Amino acid sequence: MFDGLVLGFGVALDPMNLLYVFVGVVVGTAIGVLPGLGPTATIALLLPLTYALDPATAIIMLAGIYYGSMYGGTITSVLLRMPGEAASVVTTFDGYQMAKQGRAGPALGIAAIGSFIGGIVSVIGLAIFAPMLANAALAFGPVAMVALMVLGLMLVTSLGTGSTWKAMVMAAVGLLLATVGQDQISGMPRFNFGSASLLDGFDFVAIAMGLFGVGEILHNLEQGGHLQRVAKKVTKIMPTRSDLKQSAAPIARGSVLGFFIGILPGGGGVLSSLASYALEKRSAKDPSRFGKGAIEGVAGPETANNASSTSAFVPLLVLGIPSNVVLALIFGALLIQGITPGPSLIPDHPEIFWGVVASMVIGNAMLLVLNMPMVGVFVQLLRVPMGILVTFAMAIVLIGTFSISNDPTDIWIVLGFGILGWLMKRTGFDPGPLVLAFVLGPILEASVRQSLLISGGDFGIFVTDPIAITIYAALVLGFGYAVVRRIMKGTPEVIEQARHIPPMTEAVTVPKDDAAGSDAVVDEAEEADETAAPRP
Repeated sequence: MFDGLVLGFGVALDPMNLLYVFVGVVVGTAIGVLPGLGPTATIALLLPLTYALDPATAIIMLAGIYYGSMYGGTITSVLLRMPGEAASVVTTFDGYQMAKQGRAGPALGIAAIGSFIGGIVSVIGLAIFAPMLANAALAFGPVAMVALMVLGLMLVTSLGTGSTWKAMVMAAVGLLLATVGQDQISGMPRFNFGSASLLDGFDFVAIAMGLFGVGEILHNLEQGGHLQRVAKKVTKIMPTRSDLKQSAAPIARGSVLGFFIGILPGGGGVLSSLASYALEKRSAKDPSRFGKGAIEGVAGPETANNASSTSAFVPLLVLGIPSNVVLALIFGALLIQGITPGPSLIPDHPEIFWGVVASMVIGNAMLLVLNMPMVGVFVQLLRVPMGILVTFAMAIVLIGTFSISNDPTDIWIVLGFGILGWLMKRTGFDPGPLVLAFVLGPILEASVRQSLLISGGDFGIFVTDPIAITIYAALVLGFGYAVVRRIMKGTPEVIEQARHIPPMTEAVTVPKDDAAGSDAVVDEAEEADETAAPRP
């Protein structure tokens, strides 16, 4: 680990990589401030740029955008009660109340400090646990990889913001799109409809830029979105000694909690921030303070949020499983460079893994130094008219798409998926599962085909590998637990509703306008049940 960190800092401290770390965290903070843009659309727009960069440099920049955006979303959550990112929603509970009390500065300051500490703790955990996990994962053969991809696809369905069945539909569409192009084994064309441009399949960049770039642009235009102006300046960013004392324990708990939630495929900033807020409220001496400007309600979730965004690189780089849409885009950037994330990444490309780890230390330090004195500068971005942002983003999308292979077909693909992304927004379908399944699909297909070639076509090979059996068992247990939990959660509600159903008597007529669960209706029904004869 020590040798790896020495190598990593040698890569990260290269002047060009330092520049791209700086660019990443500044751009990330800026797009985090702008509601509706977010890291997903930005990374999708910048994917063509990664063609011209060294692999380590490209991932360092994209990672900086990712964890930089987590802090940027905090600014609008505190000042305007408009979370720039979904993970920053929890921050609005107490951060906005602190701003109304004239304490926006300390709220943003403690968020920056907590994010820095959470990020550093998570990087240390990443350096310790990732190589150990990679060594264990090297034992994965094609059969185990099939089980791992099945697990990843099942987790994909839980990442959608809508219903589970909609996420499953999107995952199925993603798998279908992944089959377009030449067969991996025989080389025969599939579903290309005679088009030479589709022999290599749909380009990941074109799909991502269409769904998240053009789709978001069309959605924002439809909403007639405009960004509110901020009238007051933010002052006194540095928290007081009392604030730091109150926030010390939440920051410590948030760092550990966020790291372990981020490691889980399917975990992430939203889950970790919610878990941290619930933990702090439960452990507080006076829980009634929460929601009214408790600084612990900002410190804990913001720390856990940034810690989880860093540790989420463990399943991505070590197992090849992107745990959210942003990491799926970074996964695609690695594939563009001819590098497949997985157990062999650390031994085959140590400069990429350790360079990214070391750059996170530097990037978090930059965020702390830059954001505390520059909050006012980033807030001014909210004054930029939406029309200018939309025009600039569309120009980047179309130019970047054409520059990939100089094929006009890619532009039509982007526009087509852009319209699809807009329609999905309107109908409540989340494009995230589609993109994740599109990334995992080729790996799943290759592993299945390799397994069947080894077994001579015997499907029994999929249940003979000990690692695969363990993964399937964990999947079944997790699914069973979720079903039982849902049933147990619904049982008290059913019982409670049954208690409030009035008996079939002639003496009682419950008005339609009355609340079904009111105490008056229940008492009246019980009295009537004792005095009136039941219906024949």
